[in-house]
Amino acid sequence: MTKTDPDVRIPDPIDLDRAEEERLAAAFGAAPGTAPRATTGGTDPGGTEFAGFETVGVPDRPPQTEREAEVYSLDEGEMLLNMGPQHPSTHGVMRLVVKIRGEVVTDLDPVLGYLHRGIEKLCENATYTTALTYVDPMDYLSSMHNEHAPAIAFEKLYGIRAPKRAEYIRALVVELNRVFSHGLMMGFLALDMGGITPILYAFINRDETVDLLAAISGQRMLFNFFRVGGVNWDVNDEFINRLSAWRRNVGRSVADNESLITQNEIFTQRTKGMGVLSAERAIALGVSGPNLRASGVPFDVRKAHPYSIYNELEFDVVTHSGGDSYARYLQRVAEIKQSLHLIDQIVDKMPHGPVQAQVPGIIRPRPGRAFAAIESPRGFYSVYAISDGGPTPYRFRMRDPSFITLQAMPVLMPGHLIADTMAIMASLDPVMGGVDK
Repeated sequence: MTKTDPDVRIPDPIDLDRAEEERLAAAFGAAPGTAPRATTGGTDPGGTEFAGFETVGVPDRPPQTEREAEVYSLDEGEMLLNMGPQHPSTHGVMRLVVKIRGEVVTDLDPVLGYLHRGIEKLCENATYTTALTYVDPMDYLSSMHNEHAPAIAFEKLYGIRAPKRAEYIRALVVELNRVFSHGLMMGFLALDMGGITPILYAFINRDETVDLLAAISGQRMLFNFFRVGGVNWDVNDEFINRLSAWRRNVGRSVADNESLITQNEIFTQRTKGMGVLSAERAIALGVSGPNLRASGVPFDVRKAHPYSIYNELEFDVVTHSGGDSYARYLQRVAEIKQSLHLIDQIVDKMPHGPVQAQVPGIIRPRPGRAFAAIESPRGFYSVYAISDGGPTPYRFRMRDPSFITLQAMPVLMPGHLIADTMAIMASLDPVMGGVDK
């Protein structure tokens, strides 16, 4: 056994930091003990260009808003930590500025805009048919839903309705999309906490589902399947046979992944009680979709404001009362099962007929405005379009649910450890392509 010399003193990390700051201050020509401190307006007037740990990450300009001044003002013992924009667990190109005291998060500020592409303005300079292709890359895990809302809005502007068979096919493909999107959430939530196997199972389910969607749309990820007045292709017997084979296997695939995660001791300890979002706070923040229902609020656009053929289908609006990361995970699992129930009904009830209304190649709706909202895997996704009678939308705006959900992060994170940041964020399931647009 190694003996410790009682005369040897183990250095205090804080003393080491202070000594390093004094060394750097001396290197920059400053007198000892004059390293500048962080304030809401930058550094002290009597400081130098040297910045110690207190000013790392603090903007070198006065704060522009009260919120910015609050986030970037550091108390004794606090520091700023950047997560992203390259961090693999931020579900896209996003930067989180995390204020910490030791290992505990005291505040958090999501910094957006790294994936901005100006999709709304692109749609305003494209024909109504072409605009449906621009919205695909927004929420790239639910491209079918991205196309569904603008297709409904444009049909309202033009004064047409899609044929009944087309509406059933639309409902079929969006529910298939919902299944693999929620399945990926299960895998990524485990992956963000260090679990590798669940994401492999999730991608097996995802690839099988995407193969089905590619068979009907001709494209694998950005499907470009919806059209104003219907859909691009009809389903045939071969597709129905493949769908039946997929339906026999998908339940077992989801159950296998669920058995790995749901009762896993590490997973439950890392998610139960983490990021609790009450029903009242969720409503106040505008949170929607599975995150809202996991807080006990039974709101689903498909039930509250039925669109397409959802008023002809039977399904339950499942809720959970926990409001934590674990409840949000269980909510997705339950909604996968509801989507499978919907798919069975759609296949049984699908009528015969055309899949596309008579629509000209260049659509010129009468002047007016239209609003359409759907239930995407992320929540309440809506489109507001204005026509001036020309071939392109005069104004086109989209409400992406991930953008709204992110404002819950500064509310949920304070008091948790740095290691819990990604677990809480992954449970919200944001997609940055839709946030930045």
